[in-house]
Amino acid sequence: MSQGNPESVSGAKPLSGPEPLSGKVVTVLGGTGFLGRHLVQELFERGARVRIASRNPDKAWAIKPLGNLGQIQFARVDVTKLDSLARVLAGSDAVVNLVGAFTGDLDAVQGRGAGRIAAAAKAAGAQALVHVSAIGADAGSDVAYARTKAEGEQAVLSEFPDATVIRPSILFGPDDNFVMMFGSLIARARVLPVFAPEAKLQPVFVDDVADAIAVALTSPEVHGSKTFELAGPEVISMLDLNTRIMVAENRERTLMPMPDALAGLIAALPGTPISTDQLKLLKAGSIASGLLPGLAELGVAARPLGLFLDRWMTQFREHGRFGAKPART
Repeated sequence: MSQGNPESVSGAKPLSGPEPLSGKVVTVLGGTGFLGRHLVQELFERGARVRIASRNPDKAWAIKPLGNLGQIQFARVDVTKLDSLARVLAGSDAVVNLVGAFTGDLDAVQGRGAGRIAAAAKAAGAQALVHVSAIGADAGSDVAYARTKAEGEQAVLSEFPDATVIRPSILFGPDDNFVMMFGSLIARARVLPVFAPEAKLQPVFVDDVADAIAVALTSPEVHGSKTFELAGPEVISMLDLNTRIMVAENRERTLMPMPDALAGLIAALPGTPISTDQLKLLKAGSIASGLLPGLAELGVAARPLGLFLDRWMTQFREHGRFGAKPART
């Protein structure tokens, strides 16, 4: 790939010699989501044969033309059922578990269910397993999402001790539902409330995480049995994030930091854009603890949001790319 494009700079691919994942069957559970789409393309570049397993694999059909002939396969799976898992994991050299949810039976999907997936991967003879959790996983949390993420990590390592656990911070990319969502809101609304304005985030580029997962799959003897926190190179607040997006759009907007009491009241109401649990998670922040290895230990150089923001926000400027560009400071 061209070294002139910052979105295509390789983080940790070998400079020479055969690619270790070439020809290997890598099954990506939950591969139809945001991270899954980027990970699959990274695995294509490394020569892997990729099986995308999901409840709705048709959501990933747009990826099919990106692989070589015979390089991609789609499979329907119910991760709560062992027989379904056994079918899609058969013949896998490596497995990546991206399955997660914010609602429903979280224990069955990402708590106890993660252990079920690990056991099935082990039974299928997989040599490597990467389990994607989240920064903020906390077995003592009163938020089911954070609690079951932590319980899932424990269950995975119990069933597959050589698994690699990946805890990413909030992911950003040109097709995300976070930075781009705020970009759209700021473009349309003259006044925008900011929930948890002082919450600290350490957003990480989705392609850096995809690269890191591929590295972990490549060398399970080095990275197995370890937990990695993957975060970007800068810590920013929610208010700062919105301000930077507004500047990149070259728009004048009123950003209203929401007091905790009012934010909590809004979150408790039905039909609002944020739930009580989501507000708690946001206020807790998403930054690396510094106690665990990160992208650097996987040979990946973290790229900051600022490297891409001006270009990505072009679509939200008045008159698009023909409009005024934000002033450099």
